[in-house]
Amino acid sequence: MATDCITEYPVSPPMPKSNLGHEEKPALVFDAAILNHQSTIPQQFVWPDHEKPSMSARELPVPLIDLGGSLSGDRESAIEASTLVGEACLKHGFFLVVNHGVDPRLIKDAHKYMDLFFELPLSEKQRAHRKLGEHCGYASSFTGRFSSKLPWKETLSFGYSTDPSSCKIVQNYFTNKLGQDFQHLGIVYQEYCEAMSKLSLGIMELLGISLGVGRDHFRDFFQDNDSVMRLNYYPPCQKPELTLGTGPHCDPTSLTILHQDQVGGLQVFVDEEWHFIAPNFNAFVVNIGDTFMVRTYINSINESTLSKGQFWIQIPALILYMLMNQPYQKLQPYGRRSLKYI
Repeated sequence: MATDCITEYPVSPPMPKSNLGHEEKPALVFDAAILNHQSTIPQQFVWPDHEKPSMSARELPVPLIDLGGSLSGDRESAIEASTLVGEACLKHGFFLVVNHGVDPRLIKDAHKYMDLFFELPLSEKQRAHRKLGEHCGYASSFTGRFSSKLPWKETLSFGYSTDPSSCKIVQNYFTNKLGQDFQHLGIVYQEYCEAMSKLSLGIMELLGISLGVGRDHFRDFFQDNDSVMRLNYYPPCQKPELTLGTGPHCDPTSLTILHQDQVGGLQVFVDEEWHFIAPNFNAFVVNIGDTFMVRTYINSINESTLSKGQFWIQIPALILYMLMNQPYQKLQPYGRRSLKYI
């Protein structure tokens, strides 16, 4: 996925302050509207050779799982789907789902309005600027936090909750941060988050069946959830072979549901090599994250699989995904890893 979702990059030590009266260099600003017209890219975005895009990656064989029967309550279909889910989790934790019940119109609208937001001038997007230590808001690369191996991307993240008192949490986020002109975006992404929450619970049912704990076990556990929705936008790059949209990382969440556009670029590290997952507009990519994997498939897999987003061609690559994470108070009795959201 997801995905850049919680990526930790090595931090370069801060430069000592000079007393020689030299003027400090202006802070680097990632403004795609300006950088797109330059013949090269700033050195801070250049990645080491061993981490640069793998142009010879093979496709990862991931199962295409039909959820139609399972979501409609058919027992045999659910058992068949759960078997495929279990096999994928034991191999690498990635699978595709189709007939997922999400309206294709909603998916298209989510991509369309993502485009509209990221094409705004930087000053307008900065109205939703994500502050240090927060996991919601707009971020243009990580120029304010790191000094090297910066990702060539912009993100917009916002929270979602199933709590009845937060029934319009996404819609309110857009209007409070960006104004009434963005109310329609809030309505679309509110509906999208609700659809993702419903889909994630359906997937949790299959995980419960595959692990032999019953269909309702994980569904009930995750029924009341707090999640993060993130829009990833990869602007055109003059030197795509030098940089990455998202660096190698694992997802320290319970579940990531990701939707790729037709550009693609998602790669997964399996069996000591990178593989790509081909885009399929009718399918969602599902990745089992660390907080779920470590408590369930731990005897077979020690860590969730690395993934990264990279450039193949010089056009924007849009990736849309949702992170499912259980509230802290419910995870605590099961044990909890140290998590840090960016």
